Amino acid sequence: MKVSFVSSQAISQAMRYQTSRLQSDLVKATKEMSTLRVADTGLALGARSSISVSLHREIDRLNGIIDSNELAATRLKSTQIGLKELTEAASDLLANYSTALTDAVDPTIVQQQAEKVLALMSSVLNTNLNGENIFAGINTDAKPLNDFLDPASPNRVAFDASFAVHFGFPADDPAAAGITSADMDAFLVSIESQFLGAGWSLDWSQATDQTITSRITLTETAQTSVSANIPGFRKLAMAAATVAATFGGPLGDEARIAAVEHGIRFLGEAITDLANQQGYTGVTEQRLSQASERMSTQIDLFTGSIHDLEGIDEFEAAAKVTNLKTQLEISYSLTASMQKLSLLNYLS
Repeated sequence: MKVSFVSSQAISQAMRYQTSRLQSDLVKATKEMSTLRVADTGLALGARSSISVSLHREIDRLNGIIDSNELAATRLKSTQIGLKELTEAASDLLANYSTALTDAVDPTIVQQQAEKVLALMSSVLNTNLNGENIFAGINTDAKPLNDFLDPASPNRVAFDASFAVHFGFPADDPAAAGITSADMDAFLVSIESQFLGAGWSLDWSQATDQTITSRITLTETAQTSVSANIPGFRKLAMAAATVAATFGGPLGDEARIAAVEHGIRFLGEAITDLANQQGYTGVTEQRLSQASERMSTQIDLFTGSIHDLEGIDEFEAAAKVTNLKTQLEISYSLTASMQKLSLLNYLS
C-alpha cells in the first residue's frame, strides 16, 4: 500500500483557488441580482443569443426613430405657431384693406399695417430652432427671407427698379400722383413674377422648395417641414409689399384703390393657402404621434421577449448571492486557519 503525502501548502493553494472562484461567482450573482438579467448572455442562451442580439438592435433602432420624431414634432409645432400667426395677420390686413376701400382712411395707416405684416413675415419665416431655420427647406443653414423693409435688400431694390422702369420715375416722385388705375393694374401684373415666379428665389428667398423628409417608422417617411416658398407666403408678401412700397409717395386715390383691390384678391388666396397648409401640417403631426406610439408598443413587446430570454427570478438571484457570501466567509475562515498551521505548533 502506497502512502501519499499532502502538504499544508497544497491545501492552502486549493483553498485560495476556491476563494477566487467564489469571489468571481459572487460578482456575477450580484450583477444578476441588480439587473435581473443573466450576467453572461452567450453562456446562458447558447444558440439563442442571436435572438437576444437582434431584439436589442431593433429596440435601439426604434428608440432612435422615436427621438428623431420628437425633434420633428418640435419643429412642426413651431411651424404651426408661425402659420397661425401669419394667417391671423393676413386676415387682419384683409380687414384693413376692405375698410380702406369703403372709408376715407389715411393711406399712411394702411401702409403701416402692410409694413407690420412684412416685419412679421421676416420674423416668423426666419425662425431658428436648435440652430436650424425651420422654414428654409433642406437649406437649414440659410436665412430664408430677405427683409423687404430694408431699402438695400435685394427684393426691395428689385421692386423699386421695376417701378421706375415701368413708370419712368420712382414711387416718391410727384409724377406718381398721375398714375391711373389701369396703369397700376398693368404694373402689378408685370411684377407678379417677382413673387409668384422665378423672382422669388432670386430676390426674396434662400429657402429650397424641397422640404425635410423624416423617417417616422421603419417603413414610413413624412415631410416634416414647410418651405418659405409655398404659395401662401408669396401671395401674402405681394399683397403687403405692393402697398408698403407705393403708399409712402404721392400716389393718387385711383391708383391706391387699384393696389388695395389687388391686395385683397391675393390676401384671400393667401389665407386659404395658409389654412390648407396648417391642415397638412396637422396631419403630419398626428402621423408622428401615432407612429411613436406604435413603436413604443413594439419596444414593450421586444423588451418582454428579452426578459423571457435573459430574465432571472429576483428571489432566486438574492438567495444565490446570500449563499455565495456564506460560502465565501467559510472559505476565508478555513484559509486563515490553514495559514496558522505550523510544525512547530504541532511539536510544542
